Amino acid sequence: MIEYITPKTFLYSTQAVVFAVLFFVFYTYYRTFLRKYVKYWLVSIGALCLSYFIKSIVPYSSSHLSSDYWLFLAELLLQICQYSFLIFLGFGVFNAKTNKEVPKKITKGGLALIVVLSFVTTIFFAFDSSQAFNHFYLTISLPSFVFGCGFFSLASYLLFDKKSYFSSQVLMYFSATFGLRYLIYSFISIVALTEPWFRQLESFLLYFDVAAHNILGFTLLIWMQGAERFAALNAINRAQYLGKHDSLTGALNREQVMAKLSDKMLELTQTNKVNKSQVKLAIFLIDIKQFKFINDTYGLKIGDYILGEIASRLSHSVFIPQAVGRLSGDSFMFVIEFEQLSHVDRAVEHIHELIERCFRYEQQEIKIQGSVGYCFYPDDADKSEDLLQKANLALHHAETNNIATVAFEDGMQAQGRHLVLMEKELRLALENDEFILYYQPQLNLLTNKLEGVEALVRWQHPDKGVLPPSEFLSEIEALGMHNEFDNYILAKAFQASERWFKLYQRRVAIAVNITAVEFQDEQLVTNIQMLLNKYSIPSKYIELEITENVVMTDITRAMNSIIKLQSMGIKVSIDDFGTGYSSLAYLRALPIDKIKIDRSFIQEVESNDSDLTIVKSMIDLSHGLGKRVLAEGVETVEQLNLLRHLGCDAVQGYFISRPLPEDKLARYLERK
Repeated sequence: MIEYITPKTFLYSTQAVVFAVLFFVFYTYYRTFLRKYVKYWLVSIGALCLSYFIKSIVPYSSSHLSSDYWLFLAELLLQICQYSFLIFLGFGVFNAKTNKEVPKKITKGGLALIVVLSFVTTIFFAFDSSQAFNHFYLTISLPSFVFGCGFFSLASYLLFDKKSYFSSQVLMYFSATFGLRYLIYSFISIVALTEPWFRQLESFLLYFDVAAHNILGFTLLIWMQGAERFAALNAINRAQYLGKHDSLTGALNREQVMAKLSDKMLELTQTNKVNKSQVKLAIFLIDIKQFKFINDTYGLKIGDYILGEIASRLSHSVFIPQAVGRLSGDSFMFVIEFEQLSHVDRAVEHIHELIERCFRYEQQEIKIQGSVGYCFYPDDADKSEDLLQKANLALHHAETNNIATVAFEDGMQAQGRHLVLMEKELRLALENDEFILYYQPQLNLLTNKLEGVEALVRWQHPDKGVLPPSEFLSEIEALGMHNEFDNYILAKAFQASERWFKLYQRRVAIAVNITAVEFQDEQLVTNIQMLLNKYSIPSKYIELEITENVVMTDITRAMNSIIKLQSMGIKVSIDDFGTGYSSLAYLRALPIDKIKIDRSFIQEVESNDSDLTIVKSMIDLSHGLGKRVLAEGVETVEQLNLLRHLGCDAVQGYFISRPLPEDKLARYLERK
């Protein structure tokens, strides 16, 4: 068998091994980085490796044809491999340049064309020795012409590509040279096939192709290394950019905008000293009103678009901002220079115009509003963090009092100190169990019996006596103590229910108000389940009251929470109905048990036709949706009789009873 190992077959075998190793390298690279273009080149190199392997095991000569079918099959496979090598090389370059995957239809169509073309060119004249020249033209000259055109097309694509670097230029020159080689050979193979020097040309091209294929392999390796190095540099630059900028909006992040503010303050101080000018900085904090509602109504994609558009509008403001940054969520900082206060007034108007200008996204128009709080450097503070704190105090004052714009004043800082003191008092009150519950009875208008009670918190202050919620709930909200306080009140309500059953052998439903923060807490359901088990209270005697705005703040989460609570047997009602911004569609979808009509509609219901119409509509609507109705703020017998006539299910108010401490509620509990 040694006599079949010729220099040519040895060369082919060596090349097959070399490209098998290269195939393994590319495969390892693809498994590691999962680059699409490497996948295409992996197929291309595999096809080239297989073609060399076929040539090594089947000595192939352009001047000799065999009638054996297995030789025909080898020739067919060789044609398929060579075409596949070219087409997948091109697919890989396209993907590497555009980062777009070649459509599957094109890939399948290309493979089908390769198979058909290879089969047609190979089968014709394959078994007719008298047509050897024609067979040669179909299997050698025609593929050479196709390869030449293919490589020239690849070279042209790389020539006109805007993203040109070393490895792509090398591949361009290689493709042009290789394309020229195939086109010249295709022409010569037709006109000079019988010339004596043609065999010498074939031998020369054999070694030329071997060298060219090796150069191509190394070029693709250099391309891959360069691409990864470029990707690594991009990743580093991206990381550095994200370290300074908000990834969603492109504005400076909190750390960088504060650093830029500090630098600008130092620069301004030095400039004022040199020029003896009075240039100041105005630091604006901007918060978007009800942005959570925007996300829930229009979707997170539109919400993200709005945030990015706001950052863009602020950055390109005609006031030429010194710094624009996104501090968190829907909160932005906007810093400008000014010399006269009138400049600041115009800037405030300009900011609101930017925020309130209609946002258009995919044929949808969205309008929003913002709250603005601001302070001045150096008038209000000489440190960036202090300026941020004071602008934030002004913003909080604007949001709390529903004012569009508020400038920082010294009294606000005093309010901040007040909150610090109140936090200590409130935490001490929680620790000493100074909060007590009063209970306002709810009358069932059908049975004229006690239906339940609403738990209302009071503060048994050691020095000031009993304080109503208006004296401390706003501070609890400002201090972010909602969760802790709501859980505390829930525990006291459960304890009271257990205590009443032991003393009076009676269960009475207790309604407890839940804040938006607590209702959106994923631990709420778990905490209530724990309390039910701890105090052995049937779940139907606990009712949670939430406002419309609590539901609309995060509709999806609210729905999930209500469904979980009702699956446990807990009743959920909408408190102060009619004062929020819920829609009938959401009211229909919400699986709530009861709707409580706000007292503002009840006060003049017997004398105001508009209120009467609204209340009647609310009752009819709620009953139509299968919800029970309770009216709050009933203070006269006329209101009571009218509500009974309208079909209201239950009432509460001063006419029935004022909120009572537990010892005075006992007379209701003792009745059977």
